[in-house]
Amino acid sequence: MPTTTVVWFRRDLRLADNPNLNAALAAADRVVPVFVIDGSATAPSDAPGSSTASFAWRAQSLAALDKTLRAAGSQLVVRYGDPATMLAELCEQSGVRSVHCATASDPAAVREATRVCEQLAIAGISLVMVPGAELALPAGSVRTAADSSYRVFTPFYRTWRTMLPSAAPLPAPQQMAPLPVMPESDPLPAARSGDVDISAHWQPGEAGAMSRLKQFTDRAAAYEALHDLPAVDGTSMLSPHLAFGEITPRQVIHALPDGSEAFIRQLAWREFAYSTLAAFPSMGVAPLRAEFARMPWIDDAEGLNAWKAGMTGVPLVDAGMRQLASTGWMHNRVRMVAASWLTKNLLIDWREGERHFLETLVDADAAQNAFNWQWVAGSGSDAAPYFRIMNPAVQASRFDPDGTYIRTWVPELARLAAPWIQKPWDAPGDVLREAGITLGRQYPAPSIELGSSRGRALSAFASIRRSAEPAGESRL
Repeated sequence: MPTTTVVWFRRDLRLADNPNLNAALAAADRVVPVFVIDGSATAPSDAPGSSTASFAWRAQSLAALDKTLRAAGSQLVVRYGDPATMLAELCEQSGVRSVHCATASDPAAVREATRVCEQLAIAGISLVMVPGAELALPAGSVRTAADSSYRVFTPFYRTWRTMLPSAAPLPAPQQMAPLPVMPESDPLPAARSGDVDISAHWQPGEAGAMSRLKQFTDRAAAYEALHDLPAVDGTSMLSPHLAFGEITPRQVIHALPDGSEAFIRQLAWREFAYSTLAAFPSMGVAPLRAEFARMPWIDDAEGLNAWKAGMTGVPLVDAGMRQLASTGWMHNRVRMVAASWLTKNLLIDWREGERHFLETLVDADAAQNAFNWQWVAGSGSDAAPYFRIMNPAVQASRFDPDGTYIRTWVPELARLAAPWIQKPWDAPGDVLREAGITLGRQYPAPSIELGSSRGRALSAFASIRRSAEPAGESRL
C-alpha cells in the first residue's frame, strides 16, 4: 500500500536543493506539500512574514511554488490558522502519520517547531526534522577553538570558509506522485490594501531567484568594484530570495565564478548574524553590549516620522527611505547611512529603525535585521566603533558623485548639480533659486546640523562608556 507524508514548507519555498522535500520523497511514495499561514485569510497574524512587504512577497512566492509543484504533478495545500492544529487536521484528513519539516535557524522558528512537534505527538503524528539549507552551515556550528561563539567576523569567516561543504546542490524532483484526491486547500493569499507593489521590481519565487542568480553571475567579477554604488546595478539583489528560501547559499556559491570572494564574504556575514542570534536569542530587543542599555536615546516622534517618510532634509538618507517605501528594498550602503543618521545624528533608539525595516523590507529577517542595526548603532557584536558616525553628504559625494541615485528618488532636487545635490543646505541662494528650490518648501531643511549632532552623539556614547560595566559582563 502506498505511503504518504506531509511536507511542511516554511522558509524553504523551492523544489531544488531542498533536503526536506528530498527526505520526504525518499521516505514515502507520495507527499502532501503544505504551507500554513498563522491567522485567518482575512486577518493574518503579526508573525514574521505577515508585514506589508513580506506578506506581498510571500503571496507571490507561494503562487510560484504552487505553479512549480503542479508542473511536477502535485500542488500546494494552503491552510490558515495555528500550524499545529492545521497540520494535525490535514494529517487526519489524509490518513498520514508523519510530517517532514526543515530545521530552522532563528529562535522563534525553532520554538514554533518544538511546540508543533509536541502537539502532533499527542495526536500520534511524528514530526521529522530534516537539516535545512537556508544557511551554508547550521547556525551555531562555527565555533572557536575554545568551543564558543565567535564575536569578531574575520576569524569567523576564516573558519566558516574552511568548513564549507563541497557537495553540489540537490536537483529538483521532476515528478511527484499525486494523491488520488488531494486535501482541500484554502485560497492562496491575495494582495492586501496597503501592501507595497513589488511586481514592477521583483519576480518572487524559485524561477525568479534563479534568473536573478544568472544575471548576477554574469557580472559577479565587478561586484567588489561596484557594490557600494547605489545608482549602479552592482549588487546581487538575491537577499529576498535567500530570505524566503527560494534559493540556497549552496546554490549561489556553486554558481559563482572564480574571483567572487568579496561576495562570498557577504554570504558569510549573513551567517555570522545567524550565529550571533543563536548565541543571543534576544538580539532583536536587547543590546549585545550591556552598557548600551543605559544609552540616553531621544524620544523624537517627529524626527522618526520624517525619517520613515524620506523627508529628513538629508538627500542620501531620503533617497534610500523612498526607495524602500517604493520597492521594499534599499541599497546596502544607503541602509548604513540611513541607520547611522537615525541612531547617531538623531539619537533615536536603533529598535525603532529595526522595527520599521522589519515591516517594510522584502528581505528582512530576524537575524540580519537586528544584527545590522546593532552593528551600525555600535551596540552589536564586532560593531562599528562608537565614533564612526557617517557623514551622509560625504557618503553621497563618494558613492553617488554625480547625484544620479538622489535624482532618481528625490526628484525635487533633480535640477541641482553636484556637489549641492548632496548637501543642499550649503548651496548658495542663487543656485537654489535657479533649481526652483526653497528649503523648507519644496524640500525640507535638516532638522539638526551635522556637526552639532555628531558632537551630541559622541557625548552620549562617552557617558555610557564612563559608566560601563566591568570587562567580561557584556552579553556575549
